[in-house]
Amino acid sequence: MNDTKLGAVESRFADIIWEKEPITTVSLVKESEAALKWKKTTTYTVLKRLCEKGIFKNEGGTVTSLVSRDEFYSMRSERIVEEEFCGSLPAFLAAFSKRKPLSDDEVAALRRIVSEYEEERK
Repeated sequence: MNDTKLGAVESRFADIIWEKEPITTVSLVKESEAALKWKKTTTYTVLKRLCEKGIFKNEGGTVTSLVSRDEFYSMRSERIVEEEFCGSLPAFLAAFSKRKPLSDDEVAALRRIVSEYEEERK
C-alpha cells in the first residue's frame, strides 16, 4: 500500500469501517448516511477507492480491513517523516513542538516510549 493519504471525510468513513468491521455494505450505506449524510452511490464510490488503495476489501457484500487503523496511521506517520523531514524523527518533533508546545504529559509519554524502545532493543 503506497497511498496513505486520506481526506478528512475519507478518514471519517474509514473510521466507521474500522469501528464496525466486519460490516455489510448494506449496513455501511446506512451508517454513512447517518454519520456523513451520504447517498448509497457516494458510499460505494469511496469504498471502491479505499479498496483500490489496499486499505479495505469488499468480498460478498462484507467489508473488512486489510490494514488496521493503527497500522495505517503508523505508515502514514512514517511517510510524513520520510517525505517531509528526510526521515528524521527528531527534526519532525522539533518542527512540531515549535508551533504547538508539548505538555508535560506529552513529554512524559515520549520519554516512556523511548525508554520502552530502549528496553526492547536490549
